[in-house]
Amino acid sequence: MNLNNDEEVEELLKKINEAVKKELSEKRYKHSVGVMEKAEELAKIYGADVNKAKLVGLAHDIGKELSREEKLQYAKENNIEIDEIEKINVGLLHGKIGADICKKRYGFTEDMQAAIKYHTTGSGKKEMTLLEKIIFLADKIEENRRYKDENKMAELEELRELAKKNLDLATIKAIDNSLIYTIQKGELIHPDSVLTRNGLIL
Repeated sequence: MNLNNDEEVEELLKKINEAVKKELSEKRYKHSVGVMEKAEELAKIYGADVNKAKLVGLAHDIGKELSREEKLQYAKENNIEIDEIEKINVGLLHGKIGADICKKRYGFTEDMQAAIKYHTTGSGKKEMTLLEKIIFLADKIEENRRYKDENKMAELEELRELAKKNLDLATIKAIDNSLIYTIQKGELIHPDSVLTRNGLIL
């Protein structure tokens, strides 16, 4: 894969688009396209590789709609490490699985794989790269995302505007929102989210 060759990138985008459209629900497909578009926008603002941002944005949820059993089976067959939180909340595995699928199916580079791997929890102890922040945020603020609650929509619009001005502050705010949501649902918080937040603040 030559990321500097726009024709090759467009061909790969078409290939991924076909797979995402086939393998995911219509709602998840629209979300994936929305993340691609938002990732492209943010990449242009912050000087990231636009081709990488588009490819990762479109492919980031490719493992999302596998069943619980399919996720566990895929992880086992492909030697993907599962931590204690992921054993309980198997849905979190879709980042690791998506990264592995994109490596083997599309030849994604390590930094592209990492952006998919960490797009839900954050990267944990290591500092997030520019691409990781862009995909993490694009997933949260893409234009198809809507809430019935007016306060939530107002928060989302604020986050969208902040993302255009300060990527780090927007990432911290997005993590804060996710943590609050997870706590309100009474679910376990993955420690990588806390470590990522603290790393951005320190």
